Amino acid sequence: MPNKIEKSDAEWKSELTPDQYHVLREKGTERAFTGEYDHAKEPGEYQCAGCGKVVFRSDEKFDSGSGWPSFWAPLAGDRIEERPDNKLGMKRVEIVCKRCGSHLGHVFEDGPQPSGERYCVNSLSLAFKKKDEK
Repeated sequence: MPNKIEKSDAEWKSELTPDQYHVLREKGTERAFTGEYDHAKEPGEYQCAGCGKVVFRSDEKFDSGSGWPSFWAPLAGDRIEERPDNKLGMKRVEIVCKRCGSHLGHVFEDGPQPSGERYCVNSLSLAFKKKDEK
C-alpha cells in the first residue's frame, strides 16, 4: 500500500494516549459498553486513530449489542487487513489498519445481511469525522 506508515514504539507512545497505545499497538481491548462510539448514530466516517485513514462509514454501522462499535463492512478498497488470532484459546480474525498496522478489533461471522459479518471495533481505535466536516 502506498504511504505505509512505520514508526518506532517511542514515536507511537508520544502521539497516542496510553489507552490508545495499549489498544492500537499492544492489541488491547477496551471494556465493553465504555467506548465513545458504541451508540453513536451521526452520519460520517470513522478513521484509524493511528494514522487517519478512513476505514468505516456510519452507513454500515449497526447496534450489535456487543458493547463495541460494530459495522457490517469496512469501507471499500484496501483499508484493513485480516489476520488469524488464536490467543485466549479462541479462533478469531483480527482486523488491523492496512496503512499503519494498528489493531482495530476483530471480525466475526454473526453480523447482519448483506455481508453476514460483524466488524467489532474498539472506539479507542477510531476517530470520527462528521459527514459535513471537511
